Amino acid sequence: MIRNIAAPLALALAAAFASNVQAADRVKVGLISTLSGPAGALGVDMRDGFNLALKHLGGKLGGLNAEITASDDQFNPDTGKQIVDRFVKRDRVDFVTGIIYSNILLAAAPTAFESKTPYVSANAGPSQYAGKGCSPYFVSAAWQNDAFHEAAGQHATSKGINNVYLMAPNYPAGQDALTGFKRFYKGKIADEVYVKLGQLDFAAELAQLRAAKPEAVYVFFPGGMGINFIKQFVAAGLSKDVTLVLPGFSADQDIIPAVGEPMLGLMNTAHWAPDLDNAENKRFVADFETDFKRIPSVYAAQGYDTAMLIDAAVRAVKGKVEDREAVMKALKSVKARSVRGAYRINNNGFPVQNYYLRVIGKDAKGRIINKTIGTIFTAHADAYAKECPLK
Repeated sequence: MIRNIAAPLALALAAAFASNVQAADRVKVGLISTLSGPAGALGVDMRDGFNLALKHLGGKLGGLNAEITASDDQFNPDTGKQIVDRFVKRDRVDFVTGIIYSNILLAAAPTAFESKTPYVSANAGPSQYAGKGCSPYFVSAAWQNDAFHEAAGQHATSKGINNVYLMAPNYPAGQDALTGFKRFYKGKIADEVYVKLGQLDFAAELAQLRAAKPEAVYVFFPGGMGINFIKQFVAAGLSKDVTLVLPGFSADQDIIPAVGEPMLGLMNTAHWAPDLDNAENKRFVADFETDFKRIPSVYAAQGYDTAMLIDAAVRAVKGKVEDREAVMKALKSVKARSVRGAYRINNNGFPVQNYYLRVIGKDAKGRIINKTIGTIFTAHADAYAKECPLK
């Protein structure tokens, strides 16, 4: 009699357990980004690109229901760290993503690494995580910080520009930016100037720039910084005598509408452009414009590709997201759908991919937009990967 009772009971417990597993059959993503203030447009674009990918995937990642928790880091490293702590310790997310600024990532990501929670970068790619300090729980669907600027340095060299004045915010990505530019630029550096991150008034710096009389100025100023700098640069009359060289971060759709006509003709470098000729990109651009009533920026493209990379990895591990090592292996090896075209992940977690030269012009509708005019680097890897001990 005891055996007859125990058998049905065991079956009932097994069924209950299976039911519980099925009920938790989902992927939890903690999305943290800068969503407010002068720097917030970048995070909003990234978030919207991520959400569009989710829409294209039917609200699922790897075939599992996706639960996304989004939080605003308010452009503050301490706030960012608190949010990632909550994602990892309270919400027990399977992935963390979304940070735009490298100083916030450097403050917040260690919590994810310590808990072995995969961090999939949709933007920030500091050199600190690319070389000796690389993490087995970090992978980027964007780029390593230096890369856009390396492409710009190569472009300036190819154009025969002999004297360049350099400017960037004084934070990790700004330092990486100018390091990257100098790695491929072969001319003279007139000066190297760092300003406070978030600065919006450049009167003093423009006076110093005028006095230096360089042939060109290379600036990395993202978001509101880029809008204000270019407006003030043009208003000061400097655009008549000094060539402005830019990375895509300072010449994209978060900046172009606010500055307008003075952006026409400016060249910049990026790993993506709205006119890249692949089916995934055409669908992305068309649907983003339909859903959000604006042209997507590089930040939106990265958000989209981040969701697609997570989707491919979850699918590759057959939904077993609790196996973190298998997830990380999948993130670094799967071929995800991408708006930039083909790319691969290097040993340090950063992409090996093409970088393009773009020019700002008008499309058939008269809108000011980036157009691809050439390829600067093909299958380009960052300079730090050889220092990363990961295989």
